[in-house]
Amino acid sequence: MDERVREHAEVLVDWSARVEDGDDVVVSVAEDAHELGVAVAEALGERGANATTLYGSAELSRAYLKGSERGERDFDDEQAVDRAIFEAADAYLRIGGGRNTTATADVSSETRQAYAKARADVREARMDTDWVSTVHPTRSLAQQAGMAYEEYQDFVYDAVCRDWEALADEMAAMKDALDAGEEVRIVTERDDAPDTDVSMSIAGRTAVNSAASVAYDSHNLPSGEVFTAPYDTEGEAFFDVPMTIDATRVRDVHLVFEDGEVVDFSAGAGEDALASVLDTDPGARRLGELGIGMNRGIDRFTDSILFDEKMGDTVHLAVGRAYDACLPDGESGNDSAVHVDMISDVSEDSRLEIDGEVVQRNGTFRWEDGFED
Repeated sequence: MDERVREHAEVLVDWSARVEDGDDVVVSVAEDAHELGVAVAEALGERGANATTLYGSAELSRAYLKGSERGERDFDDEQAVDRAIFEAADAYLRIGGGRNTTATADVSSETRQAYAKARADVREARMDTDWVSTVHPTRSLAQQAGMAYEEYQDFVYDAVCRDWEALADEMAAMKDALDAGEEVRIVTERDDAPDTDVSMSIAGRTAVNSAASVAYDSHNLPSGEVFTAPYDTEGEAFFDVPMTIDATRVRDVHLVFEDGEVVDFSAGAGEDALASVLDTDPGARRLGELGIGMNRGIDRFTDSILFDEKMGDTVHLAVGRAYDACLPDGESGNDSAVHVDMISDVSEDSRLEIDGEVVQRNGTFRWEDGFED
């Protein structure tokens, strides 16, 4: 076994999930993530945790959903078994790495929406655990990223096996700026793409220093972003980084916001997939997240949201569910069965303002060398 696989497992178990002796841990392992699953199981055993393993297969999910379509079921029955598993768990580790990144491409949007809504209670129970999502580098993900397999392995391990505590210290300045602010404005002005000029309130919100650990209210490995839960969004935003939504390639997304809600939208490709997301429920047309990428160890786009949204020189907005970690006690944020991120490259012709002060211009933060006021 490549020693980097064991290092990945140790970062996941110790730094990210903070697993302790006696913890009940659910581990979901994708088809081609077996090797990392083995390393994680070994680490959990060494630390005295109790492991329950699930098989996280997109191909099995497709078969189930296609069968449900033929059976004309409506998913109204409760998902009691899955919910009970997560209600009994202390931590949930999701290890992605399937054989086909578009395995569910032929499942109808209606079926996807119905399934997502029916599993709302399961999702809530899962998110009440110390959950962390990561991926094992696979050939299908390398192909999706347009990289040779060995090249992609190096890319993943460079992003995962790093000094997370040092990065957390670097990101603290962005968290402090967001916590002290009331309004964020993002502006891009380019000759070859629609402009972005979008404003949103962040008053009363708490930003998350997402340093790949539940100790930081962070649940992705790798991570390297600072995010918050905006509201009262106004203006237009253009997202130039391609992404895959529900196994469909989507690019050049344009959203128009009025009174906090998406009132118009378009996409250069995959517009039907975008429409399906926005039509899931009322909350799907409102923002649940503003995220600012700060992981400069991720140096290219790979068509994987796990990596792309963390990349330095990017910002992303997510329609749908807001994370509780950003909200005051007792306050409910935007609620939805979906949470879909869309990314903008802000490395040039752009600025990010907090309460009228520019804190990032052309990808460089105010506290970094090279910032132009």
